[in-house]
Amino acid sequence: MYTVIVILILVVSVLLGLVVLVQNSKGGGLISNFGGANQMMGVRQTTDFLEKATWTMAIILVVLCLMSSMTIKPGRGGDVQDTQMREQIEMSAPVAPTDAPAE
Repeated sequence: MYTVIVILILVVSVLLGLVVLVQNSKGGGLISNFGGANQMMGVRQTTDFLEKATWTMAIILVVLCLMSSMTIKPGRGGDVQDTQMREQIEMSAPVAPTDAPAE
């Protein structure tokens, strides 16, 4: 489940980046190069669509990130380090003397 959510996060992130790059900024943005789209839908409708797409993708990204944090198991990732630390502590701990016969 975690892997699927991470893949969805990557896809949404790339799409969000593309939508932001296409938006019209103060300098004209990449949307000025796509004149055909403006004539077909109208300038205002294109801006509204891109703004709604940006907000939708941002909300989806936040929800997916929250879901991914909930699907991580509490001991995940630290188990290997904990086991290695325990082994090092056991190796470096002084050995208790065994019951030797009294002389």
